[in-house]
Amino acid sequence: MKNIVVLVSGSGTNLQRIIDTIDQGEIRNAKISLVVADRDCYGLERAKKHNIDHVLIPRGKNFSSELDTTIPEHTDLIVLAGFLSILKPEFCQKWSGKIINVHPALLPKYGGKGMWGHHVHHAVIEAGEKESGVSVHFVTPGIDEGEIIMQKSFPLNEDETPETLTQKIHEVEYEIFPKAIDMVLNP
Repeated sequence: MKNIVVLVSGSGTNLQRIIDTIDQGEIRNAKISLVVADRDCYGLERAKKHNIDHVLIPRGKNFSSELDTTIPEHTDLIVLAGFLSILKPEFCQKWSGKIINVHPALLPKYGGKGMWGHHVHHAVIEAGEKESGVSVHFVTPGIDEGEIIMQKSFPLNEDETPETLTQKIHEVEYEIFPKAIDMVLNP
């Protein structure tokens, strides 16, 4: 059984999807051994409801080192699921090839510092893009610069808003994120 640690900052909808797809066998031979949040959020409640070990490590200058001492040694994959804190380069290097993130755009466009959630959707619409999508990528010291594992795009409507784009992005995240996790864990 492969051990996954999930990092969250918000409501935990992607966490819930990971839990459900593990239960359904879409993510094979895996379990979530720990959920870590960087702020008080509903993602911790989801972990609690499913009897998954969980911990809150408040954001701060020692976050990455505290996280590193909290993650079990036998962890096979660290999954950033709506996780907003930036991890220190040393942490990313130590866990290289074992940390993945889901990003609400088609990387390499619309990635980097400050590009998260509605900020990404607003930028995509303002640029007049004809399509958007989701990228799952390995985490490296460079923000949103890691190798892309999987992407899926879709066309944008002329009257697209950040709110309508958010809904479409979530649907695609729920579809491809579990597939990418399974692909990394069970090559």
